[in-house]
Amino acid sequence: MTYHYDFDTVIERRGTGCLKVDALGERFGRDDIRPMWIADMDFAVAPAILQALTERLTHPILGYPSISESYFRSIITWADRRHGLAFNRDEVCFIPGVVRGIAYAVNYFTRPGEGVIIQPPVYHPFKMVIEGNQRRAVVNPLVLDVSTHRYSMDLTLLEQQMADPTVTMMVLCNPHNPSGIQWDAETLAAVAAMARRHGVVVVSDEIHGDLMLWGMKHIPFLSVSDDARAVGIMLAAPSKTFNIPGLVSSWMVVKSPALRDGFYRWMEANEFSDPMLLAMVATEAAYNEAEDWLDELINYLQDNFIAVEKMLGEEFAERDVRSMRPDASFLGWLDFTRLGREQQDLVDMIINHAGLALNDGEMFGTEGRGFMRLNVASPRQVVLDSVERIVNAVKKVANPLNCKL
Repeated sequence: MTYHYDFDTVIERRGTGCLKVDALGERFGRDDIRPMWIADMDFAVAPAILQALTERLTHPILGYPSISESYFRSIITWADRRHGLAFNRDEVCFIPGVVRGIAYAVNYFTRPGEGVIIQPPVYHPFKMVIEGNQRRAVVNPLVLDVSTHRYSMDLTLLEQQMADPTVTMMVLCNPHNPSGIQWDAETLAAVAAMARRHGVVVVSDEIHGDLMLWGMKHIPFLSVSDDARAVGIMLAAPSKTFNIPGLVSSWMVVKSPALRDGFYRWMEANEFSDPMLLAMVATEAAYNEAEDWLDELINYLQDNFIAVEKMLGEEFAERDVRSMRPDASFLGWLDFTRLGREQQDLVDMIINHAGLALNDGEMFGTEGRGFMRLNVASPRQVVLDSVERIVNAVKKVANPLNCKL
């Protein structure tokens, strides 16, 4: 298809204070490998966002910002237009990052020693926040169906865990990271019903919800039932959607006054909910003026995933390596389990034979053993070359005398 925006140009990011590139030596032991790991994109930010930021920065004073109601209107109209989720100004507040929002909820609603449920393999900061604040991470592992290559929730175990009076919160990933699964409304409603029954607060990380693929629709947790609205705290952001995580702009919605009133007062008293100047500028521009850029981006990401699947399918007829097709986001969950290798050997193969930095699947919990996470939000030539490197590395490890060099 024809694109109005440029997603093909390779942009040099070294030396820009970019974690994805400039931290390679520290994180992977080598700085000469290609970064295909942390979840930010190698695409230029939408022109409308850059223009809004540039115009604001032409003013020579960067004083304390007033909290703009137009900022909150942009969030409210975006959520309604894009996802059919309605909420009012009193129900939404700014947060300086989704992980910080989880941390605020953990500290406000739970006490040291209490249990917080997570569903690995899952975004690793969930466990870090829980345990770093002296709470217990209660593991409700996802179930992988080998025939469909899709995860589902173990709702029977989840009910048992929520019935424990020392378990007071669940952190839900919707859509799920790293698999990219959008949980269906029935599953989300079942989670909400049992959470309300047992007095468990559900914090739903929905940061990838704008990046729905294949024409699928995001299903916000708060949209599925009265139970969900009674127990739910939704977290979202333009950061992944529009590639602006460095500006730290996120937001939270709490529909239930019983949860919201005291929590939001606590947030305000500690100045956790005061938006930063450039975060407001960029968010308004993104939600009001950059939707066409996002629609093109999604098409480009879909084509990248198709290209990855095609190359792996052609090279590995017996599915030695397969990519789990995501419902959302730009993160591919690569399954190497059929190779039968130890995780450290797999990591070594990717770093030292493929010359790539991918996220170690075991980072997301022991349930991620045998997997690696690949970020496909790069120009297609870079993605294809990276997959070719993986193919050659696998062939070299499997049959070192019969491989490409």
